[in-house]
Amino acid sequence: MKLSFRKIYKELRRLDKLQEKRHPMFEKNKFAKFLIYFMFFYYAALLIFMGVVLPAGLDGSMASFHVLDSGFFYILFADFWARFLLQQTPAQQIKPLAVLPLKRKTVLDVYLIRAGLTWGNLFMFFFLVPFAFMSIFPYYGWTGTLGWLFGWWLLLVADSYWYLFCRALIIKNMLWIILPIVVDVAIILATILPEKNILGDFFTDWLEQFIFWNPLAYLIPIVLIIILYFANRKLQAEIAYNEVAKTEEKEMKHASEFKALNRFGIMGEYLKLEIRMRTRNKNVRMGFLVGIGLIVMFSIAVSFSDVYDGAFMQNFICLYNYLILGIMTLQSIMAFEGNYIDGLMSRHESIYDLLRAKYLFNLAMLILPFILMIPTIVAGKISLLMNLGYMFMVAGLIFPGLFQMAVYNSETMPLNTKMTSKTNNWVQQIVSLAVLFVPILLTQLCEVFLGDVWGYVVLIILGSIGIATYPIWLRNIYRRFMERRHKNMEGFRASRATN
Repeated sequence: MKLSFRKIYKELRRLDKLQEKRHPMFEKNKFAKFLIYFMFFYYAALLIFMGVVLPAGLDGSMASFHVLDSGFFYILFADFWARFLLQQTPAQQIKPLAVLPLKRKTVLDVYLIRAGLTWGNLFMFFFLVPFAFMSIFPYYGWTGTLGWLFGWWLLLVADSYWYLFCRALIIKNMLWIILPIVVDVAIILATILPEKNILGDFFTDWLEQFIFWNPLAYLIPIVLIIILYFANRKLQAEIAYNEVAKTEEKEMKHASEFKALNRFGIMGEYLKLEIRMRTRNKNVRMGFLVGIGLIVMFSIAVSFSDVYDGAFMQNFICLYNYLILGIMTLQSIMAFEGNYIDGLMSRHESIYDLLRAKYLFNLAMLILPFILMIPTIVAGKISLLMNLGYMFMVAGLIFPGLFQMAVYNSETMPLNTKMTSKTNNWVQQIVSLAVLFVPILLTQLCEVFLGDVWGYVVLIILGSIGIATYPIWLRNIYRRFMERRHKNMEGFRASRATN
Protein backbone atom coordinates (compact mmCIF):
# COMPACT_ATOMS: atom_id res chain seq x y z
CA MET A 1 0.00 0.00 0.00
CA LYS A 2 1.38 3.37 -1.00
CA LEU A 3 1.58 5.80 1.92
CA SER A 4 0.64 9.46 1.53
CA PHE A 5 3.24 12.11 2.28
CA ARG A 6 1.26 13.14 5.37
CA LYS A 7 1.35 9.58 6.79
CA ILE A 8 5.09 9.26 6.05
CA TYR A 9 5.65 12.59 7.82
CA LYS A 10 3.80 11.43 10.94
CA GLU A 11 5.44 8.00 10.94
CA LEU A 12 8.99 9.39 10.67
CA ARG A 13 8.25 11.78 13.49
CA ARG A 14 7.11 8.85 15.63
CA LEU A 15 10.23 6.84 14.74
CA ASP A 16 12.48 9.74 15.75
CA LYS A 17 10.90 9.83 19.19
CA LEU A 18 11.33 6.07 19.58
CA GLN A 19 14.98 6.33 18.52
CA GLU A 20 15.68 8.86 21.27
CA LYS A 21 13.94 6.75 23.91
CA ARG A 22 15.85 3.61 22.94
CA HIS A 23 19.25 5.29 22.91
CA PRO A 24 21.65 3.99 25.63
CA MET A 25 22.01 7.52 26.98
CA PHE A 26 18.25 8.11 27.36
CA GLU A 27 18.32 7.90 31.15
CA LYS A 28 21.06 10.54 31.23
CA ASN A 29 19.00 12.71 28.90
CA LYS A 30 16.06 12.50 31.31
CA PHE A 31 18.34 13.56 34.13
CA ALA A 32 19.47 16.60 32.12
CA LYS A 33 15.98 17.73 31.10
CA PHE A 34 15.53 20.11 34.01
CA LEU A 35 18.84 21.77 33.05
CA ILE A 36 17.67 22.08 29.46
CA TYR A 37 14.50 23.83 30.59
CA PHE A 38 16.50 26.12 32.85
CA MET A 39 18.83 27.18 30.05
CA PHE A 40 15.89 27.62 27.67
CA PHE A 41 14.07 29.94 30.05
CA TYR A 42 17.28 31.78 30.91
CA TYR A 43 18.06 32.68 27.30
CA ALA A 44 14.40 33.37 26.56
CA ALA A 45 14.32 35.82 29.49
CA LEU A 46 17.55 37.41 28.25
CA LEU A 47 16.08 37.94 24.78
CA ILE A 48 12.86 39.36 26.22
CA PHE A 49 14.91 41.76 28.33
CA MET A 50 16.84 42.90 25.27
CA GLY A 51 13.60 43.27 23.30
CA VAL A 52 12.24 45.62 25.96
CA VAL A 53 15.41 47.57 26.70
CA LEU A 54 16.44 48.31 23.10
CA PRO A 55 13.34 50.26 22.01
CA ALA A 56 13.14 51.86 25.46
CA GLY A 57 16.70 53.08 25.01
CA LEU A 58 15.56 54.78 21.81
CA ASP A 59 12.68 56.45 23.69
CA GLY A 60 10.15 54.14 22.05
CA SER A 61 10.29 56.21 18.88
CA MET A 62 9.38 54.91 15.44
CA ALA A 63 13.08 55.09 14.58
CA SER A 64 13.79 52.17 16.89
CA PHE A 65 12.50 49.54 14.46
CA HIS A 66 14.23 51.38 11.61
CA VAL A 67 17.52 50.94 13.47
CA LEU A 68 16.87 47.21 13.92
CA ASP A 69 15.76 46.76 10.31
CA SER A 70 18.88 48.44 8.94
CA GLY A 71 21.07 45.97 10.85
CA PHE A 72 18.76 42.95 10.77
CA PHE A 73 21.54 40.79 9.35
CA TYR A 74 23.34 40.84 12.73
CA ILE A 75 20.42 38.93 14.22
CA LEU A 76 20.52 36.46 11.34
CA PHE A 77 24.29 36.06 11.77
CA ALA A 78 23.86 35.21 15.45
CA ASP A 79 21.01 32.83 14.60
CA PHE A 80 23.11 31.15 11.88
CA TRP A 81 26.21 30.47 13.99
CA ALA A 82 24.19 29.36 17.02
CA ARG A 83 22.71 26.57 14.89
CA PHE A 84 26.14 24.87 14.69
CA LEU A 85 25.74 24.04 18.38
CA LEU A 86 22.07 23.12 18.40
CA GLN A 87 20.69 22.13 14.98
CA GLN A 88 21.27 18.91 13.08
CA THR A 89 21.07 18.52 9.33
CA PRO A 90 18.00 16.67 7.96
CA ALA A 91 20.13 13.90 6.43
CA GLN A 92 21.54 12.92 9.82
CA GLN A 93 18.70 10.43 10.23
CA ILE A 94 18.93 8.84 6.79
CA LYS A 95 21.06 5.86 7.84
CA PRO A 96 18.57 4.10 10.17
CA LEU A 97 15.81 4.66 7.58
CA ALA A 98 17.80 3.26 4.65
CA VAL A 99 16.26 -0.21 5.16
CA LEU A 100 12.69 1.10 4.79
CA PRO A 101 10.91 1.01 1.40
CA LEU A 102 10.90 4.79 1.15
CA LYS A 103 12.44 7.06 -1.44
CA ARG A 104 15.44 8.92 -0.07
CA LYS A 105 14.21 12.22 -1.50
CA THR A 106 10.82 11.74 0.15
CA VAL A 107 12.53 11.27 3.51
CA LEU A 108 14.67 14.35 2.90
CA ASP A 109 11.55 16.34 2.00
CA VAL A 110 10.04 15.37 5.34
CA TYR A 111 13.07 16.51 7.31
CA LEU A 112 13.56 19.67 5.24
CA ILE A 113 9.95 20.69 5.81
CA ARG A 114 10.34 19.94 9.52
CA ALA A 115 13.50 22.08 9.55
CA GLY A 116 11.49 24.98 8.16
CA LEU A 117 8.53 24.52 10.50
CA THR A 118 10.48 23.73 13.66
CA TRP A 119 9.78 25.77 16.77
CA GLY A 120 13.46 26.60 16.91
CA ASN A 121 12.94 29.12 14.11
CA LEU A 122 10.71 31.07 16.49
CA PHE A 123 13.21 31.32 19.35
CA MET A 124 14.32 34.80 18.26
CA PHE A 125 10.69 35.86 18.67
CA PHE A 126 11.39 36.14 22.41
CA PHE A 127 13.32 39.24 21.35
CA LEU A 128 11.27 40.32 18.32
CA VAL A 129 7.79 40.15 19.88
CA PRO A 130 8.42 42.53 22.83
CA PHE A 131 10.43 44.77 20.50
CA ALA A 132 7.53 44.90 18.04
CA PHE A 133 4.95 45.64 20.74
CA MET A 134 7.00 48.55 22.05
CA SER A 135 8.09 50.11 18.77
CA ILE A 136 5.52 49.10 16.12
CA PHE A 137 2.21 48.31 17.84
CA PRO A 138 1.62 51.87 19.19
CA TYR A 139 1.76 53.26 15.64
CA TYR A 140 0.47 50.48 13.36
CA GLY A 141 -1.61 48.28 15.64
CA TRP A 142 -2.06 44.52 15.38
CA THR A 143 -2.01 44.43 11.58
CA GLY A 144 1.37 46.12 11.25
CA THR A 145 2.88 44.15 14.13
CA LEU A 146 1.80 40.76 12.77
CA GLY A 147 2.94 41.67 9.26
CA TRP A 148 6.39 42.64 10.54
CA LEU A 149 6.71 39.47 12.62
CA PHE A 150 5.56 37.28 9.72
CA GLY A 151 8.27 38.79 7.54
CA TRP A 152 10.85 38.07 10.23
CA TRP A 153 9.67 34.47 10.47
CA LEU A 154 10.27 34.04 6.73
CA LEU A 155 13.78 35.50 7.15
CA LEU A 156 14.56 33.06 9.97
CA VAL A 157 13.29 30.12 7.91
CA ALA A 158 15.52 31.23 5.03
CA ASP A 159 18.41 31.52 7.48
CA SER A 160 17.70 27.96 8.64
CA TYR A 161 17.95 26.61 5.09
CA TRP A 162 21.08 28.70 4.46
CA TYR A 163 22.65 27.07 7.52
CA LEU A 164 21.68 23.58 6.33
CA PHE A 165 23.19 24.25 2.91
CA CYS A 166 26.47 25.61 4.33
CA ARG A 167 26.68 22.78 6.86
CA ALA A 168 26.29 20.21 4.07
CA LEU A 169 29.07 21.87 2.05
CA ILE A 170 31.32 22.01 5.11
CA ILE A 171 30.77 18.29 5.66
CA LYS A 172 31.95 17.64 2.09
CA ASN A 173 35.02 19.84 2.50
CA MET A 174 35.98 21.91 5.52
CA LEU A 175 37.23 24.74 3.30
CA TRP A 176 33.57 25.63 2.67
CA ILE A 177 33.54 27.21 6.14
CA ILE A 178 34.97 30.21 4.29
CA LEU A 179 31.66 30.70 2.41
CA PRO A 180 29.44 31.92 5.31
CA ILE A 181 32.36 33.88 6.78
CA VAL A 182 32.95 35.70 3.48
CA VAL A 183 29.23 36.41 3.06
CA ASP A 184 28.94 37.79 6.60
CA VAL A 185 32.06 39.92 6.34
CA ALA A 186 31.04 41.21 2.88
CA ILE A 187 27.64 42.37 4.16
CA ILE A 188 29.18 44.02 7.22
CA LEU A 189 31.82 45.83 5.15
CA ALA A 190 29.21 46.91 2.59
CA THR A 191 27.29 48.67 5.37
CA ILE A 192 30.15 50.25 7.34
CA LEU A 193 32.72 51.24 4.69
CA PRO A 194 30.72 53.52 2.32
CA GLU A 195 30.15 57.07 3.53
CA LYS A 196 26.43 56.64 2.82
CA ASN A 197 24.94 53.36 4.00
CA ILE A 198 22.95 52.56 0.85
CA LEU A 199 22.55 48.88 1.72
CA GLY A 200 21.34 49.74 5.23
CA ASP A 201 18.79 52.17 3.77
CA PHE A 202 17.55 49.45 1.41
CA PHE A 203 17.16 47.01 4.30
CA THR A 204 15.25 49.62 6.30
CA ASP A 205 12.81 50.35 3.45
CA TRP A 206 12.43 46.64 2.64
CA LEU A 207 11.62 45.42 6.16
CA GLU A 208 9.34 48.40 6.75
CA GLN A 209 7.11 47.09 3.96
CA PHE A 210 6.41 44.02 6.09
CA ILE A 211 4.32 46.30 8.29
CA PHE A 212 2.08 47.15 5.33
CA TRP A 213 1.83 43.52 4.14
CA ASN A 214 3.45 44.42 0.81
CA PRO A 215 3.57 41.15 -1.24
CA LEU A 216 6.76 42.23 -2.99
CA ALA A 217 8.54 42.55 0.37
CA TYR A 218 7.65 38.95 1.24
CA LEU A 219 8.66 37.75 -2.21
CA ILE A 220 12.41 38.10 -1.48
CA PRO A 221 12.57 35.69 1.52
CA ILE A 222 10.07 33.32 -0.13
CA VAL A 223 12.22 33.05 -3.26
CA LEU A 224 15.30 32.49 -1.08
CA ILE A 225 13.49 29.73 0.82
CA ILE A 226 12.49 27.96 -2.40
CA ILE A 227 15.99 28.19 -3.92
CA LEU A 228 17.73 27.02 -0.74
CA TYR A 229 15.17 24.25 -0.20
CA PHE A 230 15.88 22.60 -3.55
CA ALA A 231 19.62 23.25 -3.25
CA ASN A 232 19.55 21.43 0.10
CA ARG A 233 17.45 18.64 -1.35
CA LYS A 234 19.99 17.92 -4.07
CA LEU A 235 23.17 18.42 -2.04
CA GLN A 236 22.15 16.52 1.08
CA ALA A 237 20.71 13.61 -0.93
CA GLU A 238 24.10 13.25 -2.62
CA ILE A 239 26.11 13.38 0.61
CA ALA A 240 23.74 11.11 2.52
CA TYR A 241 23.93 8.50 -0.25
CA ASN A 242 27.74 8.62 -0.34
CA GLU A 243 27.95 8.08 3.41
CA VAL A 244 25.33 5.36 3.65
CA ALA A 245 26.91 3.55 0.71
CA LYS A 246 30.42 4.26 2.08
CA THR A 247 31.55 5.59 -1.32
CA GLU A 248 33.55 8.49 0.02
CA GLU A 249 36.70 9.13 -1.98
CA LYS A 250 39.99 8.98 -0.16
CA GLU A 251 43.13 10.79 -1.16
CA MET A 252 46.53 9.71 0.10
CA LYS A 253 48.33 12.55 1.80
CA HIS A 254 51.75 12.90 3.27
CA ALA A 255 51.51 12.38 7.01
CA SER A 256 53.63 14.78 9.04
CA GLU A 257 55.54 13.11 11.83
CA PHE A 258 55.83 16.27 13.98
CA LYS A 259 59.38 15.25 14.90
CA ALA A 260 59.83 18.42 16.96
CA LEU A 261 57.55 16.88 19.61
CA ASN A 262 59.65 13.74 19.99
CA ARG A 263 61.76 15.42 22.68
CA PHE A 264 58.74 15.38 25.03
CA GLY A 265 58.48 11.58 25.06
CA ILE A 266 55.02 10.13 25.75
CA MET A 267 53.65 13.66 26.21
CA GLY A 268 54.82 14.49 22.70
CA GLU A 269 53.00 11.44 21.32
CA TYR A 270 49.73 12.56 22.85
CA LEU A 271 50.27 16.11 21.57
CA LYS A 272 50.70 14.60 18.11
CA LEU A 273 47.41 12.76 18.62
CA GLU A 274 45.65 16.05 19.43
CA ILE A 275 47.03 17.69 16.30
CA ARG A 276 46.25 14.75 14.03
CA MET A 277 42.65 14.49 15.25
CA ARG A 278 42.09 18.12 14.26
CA THR A 279 43.66 17.73 10.84
CA ARG A 280 42.49 14.26 9.81
CA ASN A 281 39.08 13.54 11.36
CA LYS A 282 35.99 15.30 10.02
CA ASN A 283 34.07 15.70 13.26
CA VAL A 284 36.95 17.12 15.28
CA ARG A 285 38.23 19.19 12.39
CA MET A 286 34.86 20.83 11.75
CA GLY A 287 34.40 21.95 15.34
CA PHE A 288 37.96 23.21 15.45
CA LEU A 289 37.71 25.22 12.22
CA VAL A 290 34.29 26.62 13.12
CA GLY A 291 35.80 27.84 16.40
CA ILE A 292 38.72 29.50 14.61
CA GLY A 293 36.32 31.07 12.11
CA LEU A 294 34.23 32.56 14.91
CA ILE A 295 37.34 33.94 16.63
CA VAL A 296 38.48 35.62 13.42
CA MET A 297 35.02 37.03 12.71
CA PHE A 298 34.55 38.41 16.24
CA SER A 299 38.05 39.91 16.26
CA ILE A 300 37.49 41.68 12.92
CA ALA A 301 34.06 42.90 14.00
CA VAL A 302 35.23 44.46 17.27
CA SER A 303 38.48 45.83 15.79
CA PHE A 304 37.18 47.50 12.65
CA SER A 305 33.52 48.26 13.42
CA ASP A 306 31.86 50.77 15.73
CA VAL A 307 28.84 48.50 16.25
CA TYR A 308 30.49 46.77 19.25
CA ASP A 309 31.95 49.85 20.93
CA GLY A 310 29.76 49.38 24.00
CA ALA A 311 31.56 48.24 27.15
CA PHE A 312 29.38 45.15 27.56
CA MET A 313 29.87 43.93 23.97
CA GLN A 314 33.62 44.51 24.12
CA ASN A 315 33.84 42.46 27.32
CA PHE A 316 31.57 39.81 25.82
CA ILE A 317 33.57 39.38 22.61
CA CYS A 318 36.95 39.50 24.34
CA LEU A 319 35.92 36.78 26.78
CA TYR A 320 34.27 34.49 24.25
CA ASN A 321 37.16 34.73 21.84
CA TYR A 322 39.09 32.76 24.45
CA LEU A 323 36.17 30.47 25.30
CA ILE A 324 35.07 29.34 21.84
CA LEU A 325 37.71 26.71 21.11
CA GLY A 326 37.41 25.31 24.63
CA ILE A 327 33.65 24.91 24.27
CA MET A 328 34.05 23.31 20.84
CA THR A 329 36.55 20.69 22.02
CA LEU A 330 36.44 20.21 25.79
CA GLN A 331 32.69 19.79 26.28
CA SER A 332 33.08 16.40 24.55
CA ILE A 333 36.44 15.54 26.11
CA MET A 334 37.11 11.76 25.95
CA ALA A 335 34.08 11.28 23.67
CA PHE A 336 36.22 10.99 20.55
CA GLU A 337 38.73 8.86 22.44
CA GLY A 338 35.82 6.49 23.11
CA ASN A 339 36.50 5.07 19.64
CA TYR A 340 39.79 3.57 20.89
CA ILE A 341 39.41 3.75 24.68
CA ASP A 342 40.31 0.07 25.10
CA GLY A 343 43.77 0.69 23.67
CA LEU A 344 44.31 3.72 25.90
CA MET A 345 43.34 1.79 29.03
CA SER A 346 45.91 -0.90 28.28
CA ARG A 347 48.79 1.43 29.20
CA HIS A 348 49.45 2.51 32.79
CA GLU A 349 48.41 6.14 33.44
CA SER A 350 47.91 6.78 29.73
CA ILE A 351 44.68 8.66 30.51
CA TYR A 352 46.53 11.07 32.81
CA ASP A 353 49.17 11.71 30.14
CA LEU A 354 46.40 12.26 27.60
CA LEU A 355 44.64 14.77 29.86
CA ARG A 356 47.91 16.63 30.42
CA ALA A 357 48.52 16.83 26.67
CA LYS A 358 44.96 18.11 26.10
CA TYR A 359 45.37 20.84 28.71
CA LEU A 360 48.75 22.00 27.37
CA PHE A 361 47.43 21.96 23.81
CA ASN A 362 44.43 24.11 24.74
CA LEU A 363 46.69 26.50 26.63
CA ALA A 364 48.81 26.89 23.49
CA MET A 365 45.68 27.59 21.40
CA LEU A 366 44.88 30.64 23.58
CA ILE A 367 47.77 32.38 21.82
CA LEU A 368 45.61 32.68 18.66
CA PRO A 369 42.85 34.92 20.09
CA PHE A 370 45.48 36.94 21.97
CA ILE A 371 47.28 37.75 18.71
CA LEU A 372 44.03 38.50 16.88
CA MET A 373 42.99 40.92 19.62
CA ILE A 374 46.20 43.00 19.33
CA PRO A 375 44.66 45.42 16.74
CA THR A 376 41.78 45.97 19.16
CA ILE A 377 44.25 46.76 21.96
CA VAL A 378 46.19 49.15 19.71
CA ALA A 379 42.92 50.86 18.73
CA GLY A 380 42.22 51.44 22.42
CA LYS A 381 38.92 49.56 22.43
CA ILE A 382 40.12 46.84 24.81
CA SER A 383 42.85 47.21 27.41
CA LEU A 384 45.80 44.83 27.65
CA LEU A 385 44.83 44.13 31.27
CA MET A 386 41.31 43.04 30.22
CA ASN A 387 42.78 40.79 27.53
CA LEU A 388 45.18 39.14 29.99
CA GLY A 389 42.48 38.87 32.66
CA TYR A 390 40.13 36.94 30.41
CA MET A 391 42.90 34.76 29.00
CA PHE A 392 44.09 33.71 32.46
CA MET A 393 40.53 33.21 33.71
CA VAL A 394 39.74 30.85 30.84
CA ALA A 395 43.05 28.97 31.21
CA GLY A 396 42.97 28.61 35.00
CA LEU A 397 39.27 28.63 35.93
CA ILE A 398 37.08 27.70 32.95
CA PHE A 399 39.26 24.96 31.46
CA PRO A 400 39.46 23.05 34.78
CA GLY A 401 35.66 23.16 34.91
CA LEU A 402 35.30 21.84 31.36
CA PHE A 403 37.85 19.10 32.07
CA GLN A 404 35.46 17.69 34.69
CA MET A 405 33.43 16.35 31.75
CA ALA A 406 36.19 13.77 31.24
CA VAL A 407 34.82 11.96 34.29
CA TYR A 408 31.20 11.89 33.14
CA ASN A 409 31.33 11.68 29.32
CA SER A 410 30.61 8.07 28.40
CA GLU A 411 29.14 8.37 24.91
CA THR A 412 31.42 7.84 21.92
CA MET A 413 31.33 10.52 19.23
CA PRO A 414 32.26 9.35 15.72
CA LEU A 415 35.52 10.78 14.38
CA ASN A 416 34.49 11.01 10.73
CA THR A 417 30.83 10.16 10.17
CA LYS A 418 28.94 13.44 9.97
CA MET A 419 25.64 13.31 8.14
CA THR A 420 24.22 10.13 9.58
CA SER A 421 25.53 10.27 13.12
CA LYS A 422 23.62 11.64 16.03
CA THR A 423 24.60 12.24 19.61
CA ASN A 424 22.03 12.44 22.39
CA ASN A 425 24.36 13.65 25.12
CA TRP A 426 22.41 16.69 26.23
CA VAL A 427 24.69 17.08 29.25
CA GLN A 428 27.46 18.29 26.92
CA GLN A 429 25.15 20.86 25.38
CA ILE A 430 23.98 22.06 28.78
CA VAL A 431 27.55 22.45 30.00
CA SER A 432 28.47 24.42 26.88
CA LEU A 433 25.47 26.72 27.37
CA ALA A 434 26.30 27.18 31.07
CA VAL A 435 29.87 28.15 30.16
CA LEU A 436 28.43 30.85 27.93
CA PHE A 437 26.82 32.83 30.74
CA VAL A 438 28.58 31.93 34.03
CA PRO A 439 31.95 33.54 33.09
CA ILE A 440 30.37 36.82 32.02
CA LEU A 441 28.48 36.93 35.32
CA LEU A 442 31.73 36.35 37.23
CA THR A 443 33.57 39.08 35.35
CA GLN A 444 30.73 41.54 35.86
CA LEU A 445 30.75 40.87 39.61
CA CYS A 446 34.52 41.44 39.75
CA GLU A 447 34.14 44.75 37.92
CA VAL A 448 31.26 45.92 40.14
CA PHE A 449 32.91 45.10 43.48
CA LEU A 450 36.59 45.64 42.63
CA GLY A 451 36.58 48.02 39.68
CA ASP A 452 37.96 47.53 36.19
CA VAL A 453 41.65 47.38 37.09
CA TRP A 454 41.56 45.30 40.27
CA GLY A 455 38.83 43.07 38.88
CA TYR A 456 41.11 41.97 36.04
CA VAL A 457 44.07 41.67 38.41
CA VAL A 458 42.05 39.25 40.57
CA LEU A 459 41.13 37.23 37.46
CA ILE A 460 44.82 37.02 36.49
CA ILE A 461 45.77 35.86 40.00
CA LEU A 462 43.01 33.24 40.19
CA GLY A 463 43.80 32.01 36.69
CA SER A 464 47.52 31.78 37.49
CA ILE A 465 46.75 29.65 40.54
CA GLY A 466 44.63 27.30 38.40
CA ILE A 467 47.41 26.97 35.81
CA ALA A 468 50.13 26.42 38.45
CA THR A 469 48.11 23.72 40.20
CA TYR A 470 47.05 21.84 37.06
CA PRO A 471 48.91 18.63 38.05
CA ILE A 472 46.83 18.49 41.23
CA TRP A 473 43.36 18.93 39.75
CA LEU A 474 44.22 16.85 36.67
CA ARG A 475 45.35 14.03 38.96
CA ASN A 476 42.03 14.32 40.81
CA ILE A 477 40.10 14.05 37.51
CA TYR A 478 42.22 11.04 36.53
CA ARG A 479 41.53 9.30 39.85
CA ARG A 480 37.75 9.86 39.57
CA PHE A 481 37.80 8.72 35.94
CA MET A 482 39.50 5.48 36.93
CA GLU A 483 36.91 4.89 39.64
CA ARG A 484 34.19 5.10 36.97
CA ARG A 485 36.18 3.46 34.20
CA HIS A 486 34.07 0.31 33.92
CA LYS A 487 30.82 2.26 33.72
CA ASN A 488 32.28 4.74 31.23
CA MET A 489 33.78 2.04 29.01
CA GLU A 490 30.45 0.23 28.94
CA GLY A 491 28.83 3.46 27.72
CA PHE A 492 31.55 4.04 25.12
CA ARG A 493 31.10 0.54 23.71
CA ALA A 494 27.30 0.71 23.70
CA SER A 495 27.22 4.07 21.93
CA ARG A 496 29.84 2.91 19.38
CA ALA A 497 27.38 0.21 18.32
CA THR A 498 24.65 2.78 17.64
CA ASN A 499 26.79 5.19 15.56
